[in-house]
Amino acid sequence: MEISQYLEALLLGIVEGLTEFIPVSSTGHLILVGSLLGFQGPPGKVFEVVIQLGAILAVVTVYFQKLWAVFIGLPRNILARRFAIAVFLGFLPAAIIGALTHSFIKEMLFNPLVVCVALILGGFAILAVERLVHVVKWDRVEDFPISLSLRIGLFQCLALIPGVSRSGATILGSLMMGVDRRTAAEFSFFVAIPTMLGATVYDLYKNRDVLDVDGLSLILVGFVAAFFAALLVVRSVLAFITRYGFTPFAYYRIGLGSFMLVWFLFLSHIR
Repeated sequence: MEISQYLEALLLGIVEGLTEFIPVSSTGHLILVGSLLGFQGPPGKVFEVVIQLGAILAVVTVYFQKLWAVFIGLPRNILARRFAIAVFLGFLPAAIIGALTHSFIKEMLFNPLVVCVALILGGFAILAVERLVHVVKWDRVEDFPISLSLRIGLFQCLALIPGVSRSGATILGSLMMGVDRRTAAEFSFFVAIPTMLGATVYDLYKNRDVLDVDGLSLILVGFVAAFFAALLVVRSVLAFITRYGFTPFAYYRIGLGSFMLVWFLFLSHIR
């Protein structure tokens, strides 16, 4: 295993951590950067999925007290149970549809051109939603009705397309249904925990026969890098969103997607 591969895994881990919890698509960034680097990680795109668990661990670290209070309060605290149910229902649709379409998505949609188009369209979607008049109905996850949690979960399914953004789809769906910005962002954090944990376990199981020590060591490097990078983002992104909204992310998506689309089309043309 060459040192350059570990440096690339380190860079990809940092990219993952910086982009997982903002609506710009961490998976899309990993595909684009990995393609530019020519990164050869473990087969089956398992590297791109598993290192996301490092970013999720950052959320658990930052919100540990809240999550622990929910866990120990489940037997007797109605608010804890309502919080857990909301997160579970927000996760459920993506879990079912993701399991059914796993092979198709990995084989057909994990490519730079799909990512570029999804980034651009998603950017315009954010601009459109941000311009709507939002009537806030919910500002606590514990108050979410079952139907709301399920509908947000259905929006998250859009993120099965690389480049859409899991957090972006969850946040936009929440905003459109009357959740305030901060709560929408936090809910996307919490729903990410079972979503990415499930995706990681599923991908490791599906690729258990092709993983080796070298592949696992690359994953470990990316995992640790993603954890520390995500810590920085989780601790600062809510203040940024509260002040500036999601519009800056929309312009970033459109600019990056357009530039990379021209880049890849040009490269394929000259080949």
